[in-house]
Amino acid sequence: MLLIDGDPQGSLTISLGHPQPDKLPFTLSDAMGRILMDEPLRPGEGILHHPEGVDLMPADIQLSGMEVSLVNAMSRETILRQYLDTLKGQYSHILIDCQPSLGMLTVNALAAANRVIIPVQAEYLPAKGLEQLLQTVNKVKRQINPKLQIDGILLTMVDNRTNFAKEIAALLRETYGSKIKVFGTEIPHSVRAKEISAEGKSIFAHDPGGKVAESYKNLTQEVTKLEKQREKSRAGIGR
Repeated sequence: MLLIDGDPQGSLTISLGHPQPDKLPFTLSDAMGRILMDEPLRPGEGILHHPEGVDLMPADIQLSGMEVSLVNAMSRETILRQYLDTLKGQYSHILIDCQPSLGMLTVNALAAANRVIIPVQAEYLPAKGLEQLLQTVNKVKRQINPKLQIDGILLTMVDNRTNFAKEIAALLRETYGSKIKVFGTEIPHSVRAKEISAEGKSIFAHDPGGKVAESYKNLTQEVTKLEKQREKSRAGIGR
């Protein structure tokens, strides 16, 4: 599996054990820059290997400059997709971590993806921004990437000790549940989960018996079940 850090803040890169992303010799902005300039990439160039068995294409603050470069580029929405095409066949799954904004980098990620999982904090403002994101996803699907599907909305950092979090979670399920899957799994708020950012480990290595690790296992089962249903459906169409 390959993880792609599509956020100039480099949070995913830092969390996977690279606390100073700007000192890495090659990041996503370099890879996309090569595509923009029509320059060759060596196989696997810049991809980092994590001891827990996943690979990473890191990001650093230079990626914010790429956002500006993309504005006037030819085929600007598909630069990331063109980069992923150079990795075809090397990975069974590629996950792209997006920044929480709807600029050209996020549009590039949506143009490259087959499916989207939308994490939403159980708070008022993140929930408010969901409608705009859904509009962007639908626009990309119509105009650029007809394969794009929303797997579901994932409620994260849920503090079930507060009535407010419960109310927001219930409101999201009520508002969107009939149109879009809202995952049954909710990722709880946890101090232990915040600690792992500085350790370069996953929650499964840091706190395997904790409630957050358990929730992510449940989410994995939900996503896997969706994949199996899709495969069954494709097999039925192919008969």
